[in-house]
Amino acid sequence: MKKILGLDLGTNSIGWAVVNEAEKEGEKSSIMKLGVRVNPLTVDEKSNFEKGKSITTNADRTLKRSARRNLQRYKLRRENLIEILKENKFISDDSILSEYGNKTTFETYRLRAKAAKNEVSLEELARVLLMINKKRGYKSSRKAKSNDEGQLIDGMDVAKKLYEKDLTPGQYVFDLLKSGKKYTPDFYRSDLEAEFDRVFDKQMSFYPEFLSLELKEELRGKKRDAVWAICAKHFKEKGYDLVGVKKQKAAEQKIENYSWRAKALSEKMDLEQFVIIIQQINIELNKSSGYLGAISDRSKELFFNHQTVGEYLMAGLSKDPHYSLRNKVFYRQDYLDEFETIWQIQAKYHKELTSELKKELRDVIIFYQRPLKSQKGLISFCEFENRKIEVEIEGVKKIKTVGLRVCPKSSPVFQEFRIWQNLNNLRVINKNTNESFPIDEECKKVLFAELNLKEKLSKTEVLKLLNTPKNHDLNYKEVEGNRTQAKLFKEYERIIEMTGHGEPDFSKMKASKIIEMTTSVFEALGYKTDFLAFNSHLEGKEFEKQPYYALWHLLYSFEGDDSKTGNEKLIQKISDLCGFEKNYASMLAGVTFEDDYGSLSTKAIRKILPHLKDGLEYSVACEYAGYRHSKRSLTKEELEKKEYKDKLNLLPRNSLRNPVVEKILNQMINVVNTVVDTYGKPDEIRIELARELKKSAKEREEMTKNISKTTADHEGYRKILQEKFGLINPSRNDLVRYKLYLELSENGYKTLYSNTYIPQEKLFSKEFDIEHIIPQAKIFDDSFSNKTIEVRQVNIEKSNSTAYDFVKEKYGEEEAIAYTNRIEDLLKKGVLSKTKYRKLLMKESEIPSGFIERDLRDSQYIAKKAREILEDLVKFVVPTTGSITDRLREDWQLIDVMQELNWDKYEKLGLTEVYKDKDGRSIRRIKDWTKRNDHRHHAMDALTIAFTKRSFIQYLNNLNARIGKSVDENIDLANYDLRNINPKDRTSVIYAIEKLELYRDRNGHLRFNPPIPLDEFRAEAKQQLENTLISIKAKNKVVTRNINITKGKNGSLNKKIQLTPRGQLHNETIYGSMQRPVSKEEKVDSKFTIEKIATVTSPKYRDALLARLSQFEGDSKKAFTGKNSLEKNPIYLNELHTEQVPLKVKTMTYETIYTIRKAVAPDLSLEKVIDENIRKVLEKRLIEYGNDPKKAFVNLDEKPIWLNEEKGIAIKRVTITGVSNAIALHKKSDQNGKSQPVDFVSTANNHHVAIYRDKDGNLQENVISFFEATTRVNLGLPIIDKDYRSADGWTFLFTMKQNEYFVFPNKETGFDPNEIDLLDPNNYSLISPNLFRVQKFTIKDYVFRHHLETMIDDKNNLKGITWKRGGLSSITEIVKVRTNHIGQIVSVGEY
Repeated sequence: MKKILGLDLGTNSIGWAVVNEAEKEGEKSSIMKLGVRVNPLTVDEKSNFEKGKSITTNADRTLKRSARRNLQRYKLRRENLIEILKENKFISDDSILSEYGNKTTFETYRLRAKAAKNEVSLEELARVLLMINKKRGYKSSRKAKSNDEGQLIDGMDVAKKLYEKDLTPGQYVFDLLKSGKKYTPDFYRSDLEAEFDRVFDKQMSFYPEFLSLELKEELRGKKRDAVWAICAKHFKEKGYDLVGVKKQKAAEQKIENYSWRAKALSEKMDLEQFVIIIQQINIELNKSSGYLGAISDRSKELFFNHQTVGEYLMAGLSKDPHYSLRNKVFYRQDYLDEFETIWQIQAKYHKELTSELKKELRDVIIFYQRPLKSQKGLISFCEFENRKIEVEIEGVKKIKTVGLRVCPKSSPVFQEFRIWQNLNNLRVINKNTNESFPIDEECKKVLFAELNLKEKLSKTEVLKLLNTPKNHDLNYKEVEGNRTQAKLFKEYERIIEMTGHGEPDFSKMKASKIIEMTTSVFEALGYKTDFLAFNSHLEGKEFEKQPYYALWHLLYSFEGDDSKTGNEKLIQKISDLCGFEKNYASMLAGVTFEDDYGSLSTKAIRKILPHLKDGLEYSVACEYAGYRHSKRSLTKEELEKKEYKDKLNLLPRNSLRNPVVEKILNQMINVVNTVVDTYGKPDEIRIELARELKKSAKEREEMTKNISKTTADHEGYRKILQEKFGLINPSRNDLVRYKLYLELSENGYKTLYSNTYIPQEKLFSKEFDIEHIIPQAKIFDDSFSNKTIEVRQVNIEKSNSTAYDFVKEKYGEEEAIAYTNRIEDLLKKGVLSKTKYRKLLMKESEIPSGFIERDLRDSQYIAKKAREILEDLVKFVVPTTGSITDRLREDWQLIDVMQELNWDKYEKLGLTEVYKDKDGRSIRRIKDWTKRNDHRHHAMDALTIAFTKRSFIQYLNNLNARIGKSVDENIDLANYDLRNINPKDRTSVIYAIEKLELYRDRNGHLRFNPPIPLDEFRAEAKQQLENTLISIKAKNKVVTRNINITKGKNGSLNKKIQLTPRGQLHNETIYGSMQRPVSKEEKVDSKFTIEKIATVTSPKYRDALLARLSQFEGDSKKAFTGKNSLEKNPIYLNELHTEQVPLKVKTMTYETIYTIRKAVAPDLSLEKVIDENIRKVLEKRLIEYGNDPKKAFVNLDEKPIWLNEEKGIAIKRVTITGVSNAIALHKKSDQNGKSQPVDFVSTANNHHVAIYRDKDGNLQENVISFFEATTRVNLGLPIIDKDYRSADGWTFLFTMKQNEYFVFPNKETGFDPNEIDLLDPNNYSLISPNLFRVQKFTIKDYVFRHHLETMIDDKNNLKGITWKRGGLSSITEIVKVRTNHIGQIVSVGEY
């Protein structure tokens, strides 16, 4: 008997099953235990993982934490600056550093501008320095730029020439081109905008009837096609049709365009020429735009206007008090220049401004920026060049990995390594015979020469280089080349063109010609050429010293310098290395490479690469280099000698690239370890991974898109089938049939084999079948690409033939040709996929003998890691696939088990139905329910996986090998290794498996033998599932204990224990607070104490009420209730008793509300706007646009909402009400030194609710937010306050946290959790219907979800069955339990 552990590993659940599998005659298989472990991922985690996003789960929090750290660093700089300014008597404790008093708005800006020219006091200078400290300017980081930001422009020399000679960029370039130059410099945006204005204004003087100021603004900054479209439409309305201009060669066209730009400043141009000029200027404008382009432009204005940053900003404010200072960013160097200017001027008037103080303020405080921390520690270790050592840290022995780090993918040696790896995997396929063969060594050299200079080669390009006949194909759509070299040669191509040596197109040239041209041109220009080629064979320091490697390393590693553009030193180094002039070196300085890493170190790659070049496959090359390619590639002897672990070790935190994968695998390890502890170590593990786990990130992203599209399509098809075909509950097969029918639309709804028309009304009749193109008897392929619709009789006749063989045999050669033409026509029309096309034309002789459509992706990261982990525990780990599990579940009649288990509870609620299918059979169905609504379906799958023998997998993946084998031939399967069947033995082995493991049912279909007799198997499976309790990971931990290690000034290490919250402390939004008046009409009664009476608005009522209260010594109950209530004993206000205090009086109080600033947008709720006047303006605007916010509150720059149009004040952002409850994150002192709370946040996510019983026997609660729980931990207090209000007689009972389990009593069945042993597994079937987990909770409102339920819909008709909701009265008799990783109850009550 063999003990098997079956695992169904998904993204957020693990199904498991332990079974005994019979090996010898007389033994009987049995089920030991089933279970499910649920590992809830957050919505973002699951969504990002399935979409293939590489961003880590904490990346968003990391970005926000980075912003908070930057703010904290600024505050520290400010504190240090203020301290030094006080030490040097610039300011005192009484100094007011903010703008204070009337008419002081922008006072500090005025002082800042003044300080650059005239004397200011030391206190005023302190205010200026504090302002400069706040915004220090943009410091370029070469690697951190994004395409969206545009580019920095260092064109001051060119800008000076334009200024001195009064030229436009167009005129300047035209002069360059006339002198034979090819180089086009970058221009500042302001120069291009000035040219745009000058050209347009001049041409408008010639064409006043066509050109206008409105058209000018409409065209400004528009893209090329948009310019032409706008002008064409505008001119046509004026009676002129734009026509295209005849194109010339690129070089001639370029000169002509610039000549037109020069002439347009003085001469009348054709309208077509005018439009082309505007297009060309806009193209350059858009290149220079963006965040970085704007910085460059502002820096240029400072230079020409002889201004400092402060003077520039004040000039804008002087012209317009509403001038926006937002995003007016300058270079860091511009701020440094301003500091230098101000210091020099003020040093003339203040002897305190010494050079030492200047250096301290400038270099140590205001402009200090620490170097970035090295991230090398995050780079993975090489798969081969690493080893584990044991180290002792603080008395604890730990295993540490040491060795070489992996190589960057942009490295020249990695690029070469990848090319040779791909070349050795390349196969040319003969389409006629379906044979594939590798390419020879000479062909590999030819391809390598091309790929080594190009980013990639398409399949067509490769086949052309190999001179293969037309009937041949390739096993790659495209072959990846040398991306690093391709980027460099793209710049070399531009240099060749700009130096006037032609206009080469390297993408269309052969590699040898590219090298020859580049070398000859560079030598003629006096440039070096030794950096053009890379030699991977060099050894030692010679390898790293070679110029090509040095150039790559320079571009890869350089992060920026202190120059304005951040790369002047890099440009100089490139110029020294290659001999380029500055403008060409700057082009290379702009090259950035891919920043990913491989899985091997440079050392390992260099050892393997020579063997790859010899044509060896990667695994063999590794062996020759002295490495073992796969840790699993052990011989039988090694397997026998291998020492297996008794328990698996958890993966260290952050040890894998993807934290979601790490979480999934650690849960798997926990489940396996608990199974081993409880049921003993298995002999074998069989595992199936959810399809999203088997796929790469790119494939997961594509899969998610496809699933979303298919789901939407199916909903549409379902409605059509219900409305047009009368199918009440369309099945999956009905949807497939309808999709196959639509596929035939381009064939006139005729079948593909017999060309028979399918009437719509007969589509779902028995006259037509869904037919497998290549029979399942030959390959196990149930995919859509292997199906079509055909006449039932034709399907029967076709039997086990392929589609093509059947058509040719039945209808003859001519009809086979017509059939082929039909199929090819449908492919051209895009109706058929290429996969289906191949299957429809495949002959039996062409069916591959290997795995067909198999889904075993062991090479994929997750699958590989899971198997690697499990093989440390047991000798054999057998991976299987979802398609095989589906087949076995059907053969073993397990499909409907989940519905049978849930039938009774839904039937009682009237949520079941029985309907007739199209064949008249009665079908039972639970409404709006699938097996995936019940967590136990994972356990059912795990059970099927556990009984999936290796022989089943081999059989289903090699079905075609069994055909044609003699019935009488027998072999002993024990003599064969089913992990690796020799191709010549495949037919015998597969046939032997069929005789041993399969039988034919009453319909003649082959079915796999069940591990236990079918009726017993189903009954035992149902019994096990009824006793299954789902294990779910509860959210208990509050903080993680980390040790932060920092270096002291003397090099010593400082260690500090840091408690890091394991979740979001509060919502991201920061609120302000304000007091809002609340007016009420309130009845005078016992609540009218002295404090309450103070809120009465009428002074005479207030005085009268106070007088009555004082008569009864402040006792409001005696003063205003009973015989002294105002109805029975009025309070008169005059002697004649004609006026009295009314029964209800008006009170005025103030409530604290929390507010937030929000942009005016279509989603703005006007009723939340605080300011009444602003709200009225917005409501008026909404009415003007027909109460459509999508029209009223968009394009506010073009259509502003004026608060005061005369002063130019527009409404862009408004203050609105936020949350009702919030806490202050910080405190701030006001002008009088009084502490005021600021920065209010909502602590919306709760950690737990503690339940108590008060002295009267009633239940009470205390809801604790995650914020408060974290605060308690940091203060060293227990998270759960069991002594809360104990002085008032409260007794602690239990807590409720998300996903914790509670057993509820059931009055209908008489179940009472207090009367049975909850720890006894024999009672699990009784416990299961009454076991609920905490889903969510707020104050006196708790929602519970049944432990088996996957859905979280609160359907009223299922309340009490699949979910519960109630307050304190609903939890009086519940019992808290705790389960382990495999669903066993291990404790009862609070833990």
